[in-house]
Amino acid sequence: MNSPERLGRRAAACRLIPIVSVLVPGLAPGLLLVALTLPLLALTRPLLAAPSDAPPAVTGITAADRWGDGGTAVVLEWTVAAGAVPEFFMIERAMSEAEVAGDLATARLERRRAAQRTAMQAVLADRGLDDSILARPMAIEPGLASRLRSVRAEAAAGIDALPDDAFDVARWMFVDRVEADAAQTEYRFVVDRLVRGESYRFRVIPWTGTAAGTPAEAAPVTTTLEPVDISRLWFFGIALVFCGAVVAFILIARSGRPLRVRRIAGLEAIDEAVGRATEMGRSVLFVPGIQDMNEMQTIAGITVLSRVAKTAAEYDARVEVPTARSLVMTTARETVQAAFLAAGRPDAYNEDLIYYVTDEQFGYVAYLSGMMVREKPAACIYMGMFYAESLILAETGNSIGAIQVAGTAQPAQLPFFVAACDYTLIGEEFFAASAYLSGSAEELGSLKGQDVGKIIVAVVLVIGVVLATAGAMAGADSDLGRTLAAWVGFLRDTVLA
Repeated sequence: MNSPERLGRRAAACRLIPIVSVLVPGLAPGLLLVALTLPLLALTRPLLAAPSDAPPAVTGITAADRWGDGGTAVVLEWTVAAGAVPEFFMIERAMSEAEVAGDLATARLERRRAAQRTAMQAVLADRGLDDSILARPMAIEPGLASRLRSVRAEAAAGIDALPDDAFDVARWMFVDRVEADAAQTEYRFVVDRLVRGESYRFRVIPWTGTAAGTPAEAAPVTTTLEPVDISRLWFFGIALVFCGAVVAFILIARSGRPLRVRRIAGLEAIDEAVGRATEMGRSVLFVPGIQDMNEMQTIAGITVLSRVAKTAAEYDARVEVPTARSLVMTTARETVQAAFLAAGRPDAYNEDLIYYVTDEQFGYVAYLSGMMVREKPAACIYMGMFYAESLILAETGNSIGAIQVAGTAQPAQLPFFVAACDYTLIGEEFFAASAYLSGSAEELGSLKGQDVGKIIVAVVLVIGVVLATAGAMAGADSDLGRTLAAWVGFLRDTVLA
């Protein structure tokens, strides 16, 4: 038997038959069109998924620490399929944890400030105020100020509770762009200015127009310090030439061949000054500067003192050496004693003539000026490092009619010595005095070897000036100009650095 529910369903089905009989003839053309379109969509799906202008994939990417450097560069190498070359490659470096943490902290701070300002603006809007009142904190009533502090704290707490993923922080940093070449399938790029001992990750992204290809990431690489820095081979070569020249000239001097050294009038005048003091029966005043023994100019002055003391011992003249440093006094005493002993007059040595005055600059100069006026030494020799006292000493010695010989490497004091003294050793002459006076093979060879180094530097400077001038005339945008600029940079940063 049929139940009432079954009879009801049959009646409903009978009512739908006329409707279906009307709709089916109208739907038949649409269903036929859909049936024909689906196969075409299936055929064109690969073309839609991979357009013809998509950049080709980068393969075989490697990253290796560059050999022969200071651990500051990485070499990237990659390949692309022949005939499928993009327009350019974008090289990116993965940011370190510290860099990402810094960017996260900055992004979190900016969002916290924005949330706090929005929350305070909402509170002010409820009371019919705008945020310009925030610039006048004294005009905010206590209750409102408390409410603003509360919403600020709530907004800050909400931002601080967000995870790091909630912030859009870049994880890769742009390094450089490499143009592609249709005839090239293998590429090489050097990423420099890296930190030694750090681990780095790099990736290369091919680009064609505005379409980016799939990034190819290289394995992590750590920069290391190599035993040899090949970028400094020029320095090694120049140092080898310098040292070789010094050794060669020392061997030449030892063999007995004379080495010509330019005559230095100031050093030649030392014998004349000591002889004049002997004839006049007056003393020789020697001032070794106002600096301690850690100053090279003081050491050079003590070297000249040795020659002055030896000449004074031979002429039976008196040498007085007041010093501004106790250690200089001790060194000067030993130097003068050795000079008197070498001259065969150890009994004539008097250590009381070599004494300490004071460390105070102008107190020392005041003593010297007074002594020079009272005792009127026949010769005044200033060898060492001087400052403002140079003119005072030179003018005082000139006023008493003494023959004066000065030497210093202080450019600012040389004009005063030149103006007021009879002879002046200028800079390099002062340091060459030791070799000039002693005649030692080792010192003369070193002096001549240094001259070779100066000649090389002068030649390199002239070459650099000529190349820079030619590059400027050729134009900075021309191939020749860029080549010459590269050579000038090499000479400046590598050879002369």
